Amino acid sequence: MKRQRGFSLIELLIVVAIILIIAAIAIPNLLRARIAANESSAVGSVRTVNTAEVAYNSAYPTVGFATSLPTLAGTCTGATTPSSTSACLIDTVLAAGSKSGYTFNLTNGGSTATPQGSYEMDANPITVNQTGVRYFCSAADGVVRYGANDLTGSCLSNGTPLQ
Repeated sequence: MKRQRGFSLIELLIVVAIILIIAAIAIPNLLRARIAANESSAVGSVRTVNTAEVAYNSAYPTVGFATSLPTLAGTCTGATTPSSTSACLIDTVLAAGSKSGYTFNLTNGGSTATPQGSYEMDANPITVNQTGVRYFCSAADGVVRYGANDLTGSCLSNGTPLQ
């Protein structure tokens, strides 16, 4: 009698079960790592905007702080010089308002004076609990704050300073 080669159905089912158990353990860890990476990127982007706002305010003191992300960006090349409407201080991806699972919004912080004396930067997850868990914000004081809820318009009063 010939001996058959190959795997039995039971052996294949055991291998598939082991693979599913490993996947069930690994996938949530991967998702948590992605959320942590998106949040780190969001904090870095908020800090970048803070730095750009200080540079913008120093370069254009009659204007004050910028009140929109496209104002801080621009496509400056060797032939083009920065201006108060296209300062070339941040990249165009961040200026578009969405990066690494977060949306970014820059407002005047409630001030309508000229020169602009304040601003508020908000970073909100695109899909809560998938692209990010925390909301981030910053104002003219340069402190990055976070919260469990949307901090738009209430950064200074409701945000917890990030350590």
